Amino acid sequence: MASARPPQAQRTTWCAGCGAYLLRERFGFPADCILVLTQEDKDPARVPTRANLMRALRWLVDGTSAGDSLVFHFSGHGVQKLDRDGDEADGSTPPSCARPLGKGVKLHAIVDTCHSGTILDLPYLCRLSRTGYWQWENQQTRLSSGETKCTGGGLAISISGCGDSQTSQDTTAFSGSASTGAMTCSLIKAVESELGTTYGRLLTAMRATIRDNGGEFGIPGPIGTFFRRVITFSCAQEPQLCASEMFDIYRKPFLL
Repeated sequence: MASARPPQAQRTTWCAGCGAYLLRERFGFPADCILVLTQEDKDPARVPTRANLMRALRWLVDGTSAGDSLVFHFSGHGVQKLDRDGDEADGSTPPSCARPLGKGVKLHAIVDTCHSGTILDLPYLCRLSRTGYWQWENQQTRLSSGETKCTGGGLAISISGCGDSQTSQDTTAFSGSASTGAMTCSLIKAVESELGTTYGRLLTAMRATIRDNGGEFGIPGPIGTFFRRVITFSCAQEPQLCASEMFDIYRKPFLL
């Protein structure tokens, strides 16, 4: 864990070990700029308790400056809380936001949990239109305090495991044995298949991968095929893209 960084530094917090190699090997993040919290770690300071998570988030954003690239990944359980100030379209409040980000700082939040669609409470949500193209939808509402959903000038982008009303699944379809988060693995697969891919192609590829491998419960034969078909057409999760500002997802490369 680095306490000081040069301009245009990279720093990331992962709350699961899966995918950290992708940051090192594909995006050039130094190993000492990656902080991993996992339940399997014997160091009490690296277990994802609430206190450790809060310290990790402060480490991630404190002292940042223009040109810095931050990545936050969380894979685990997610719940919804009742919206008490009327600023949420679905009546439930996301548990986090990205307001501390200063001008010129970029944050990618990769959140593989249930009910994570608008997890960072960002103003713009990218939806698939009836014509089959992704388009931005303004979710901007004014809070009861008079503030609006925004950052401190930086760019925040969230890629989440599913819609706010959906649940995220674990699967063995990608590893063949170990159970892992379907959204996280679909993102890694999409990036490794096409380095320099755009956000639009990334999102489409992730959804296709989850759809094609949905319902993989390790059940062989016709019964397993039946379950895959059921989850594919009825309740398969749909990864979501939100941002603090709109951009052309068909032209902008996915770069961490």
